[in-house]
Amino acid sequence: MWITGNSGPFKIHEIEIASSAGKGLRILHISDLHFAPGQTAKADFIAKLAELEPDFVINTGDNLGHKDAINPALLALEPLRQFPGVFVNGSNDYRAPKPRNPLRYFMGPSKNSTPGVRLDTKRFEDELIGSGWLNLNNKAGQLEINSTRIGFLGLNDAHEGLEDFAGLPKQTASLKEVDITIGVAHAPYLEVIDAFLEQRVEIMFAGHTHGGQLCLPGQKALITNCDLPTKYASGLSAWSDDNHQAMLHVSNGIGCSIYAPLRIFCPPSATLITLS
Repeated sequence: MWITGNSGPFKIHEIEIASSAGKGLRILHISDLHFAPGQTAKADFIAKLAELEPDFVINTGDNLGHKDAINPALLALEPLRQFPGVFVNGSNDYRAPKPRNPLRYFMGPSKNSTPGVRLDTKRFEDELIGSGWLNLNNKAGQLEINSTRIGFLGLNDAHEGLEDFAGLPKQTASLKEVDITIGVAHAPYLEVIDAFLEQRVEIMFAGHTHGGQLCLPGQKALITNCDLPTKYASGLSAWSDDNHQAMLHVSNGIGCSIYAPLRIFCPPSATLITLS
């Protein structure tokens, strides 16, 4: 489904994932809003997502994209905050973006050697928590929806080195009698995927890649801004270790940095996933 705003087209992907539990659950995955004041088309798209009436929302971070973004981003997310939800942070939820050479994008994963303006991350988190969303930054959580007990394992942003892999077993132990376990992180580094597989999650969700952002025709990504191979830069993929298999969904993201506001063959999007 395509939605056209005054700054270009947005896309809603609808896909199904086979699952042994939670049949019929509708999960809305959003990521990488990079919201800035005045982005009305983006806000309209987010409001339109509420019409999908998901059972819950997974937000994989980088919601903020400007030093004055907190209030506008919260207002834009308000239509989705009526639904149960969970979230993790990305680096842009801690610091405002700063100008940089756009060619640096093709020179490997970005670094923050000169940090931008610190944001009031706690206030932003507290507002989401106040809406009933679970903070999964190096934390576990549980929701019961339509008689399905859903367990979540979360990691803070591995792109910033904020992840706590050592704490994941304790997170897993804190989940009680869940029917399905979901892993949630911002950046899909391979060590993040391996850590979730070790904890036997059924589905993993991440963002960060922007689907490649600057792609060849057919959305063939040139870079993922992490060590995830480019063929997995967006959408569904299957992963396994010696003992377990799981699905990974990587979001294209809804926005991008105000200092690199260009997408090529990679439209901004959100995904509605139905467990079947």
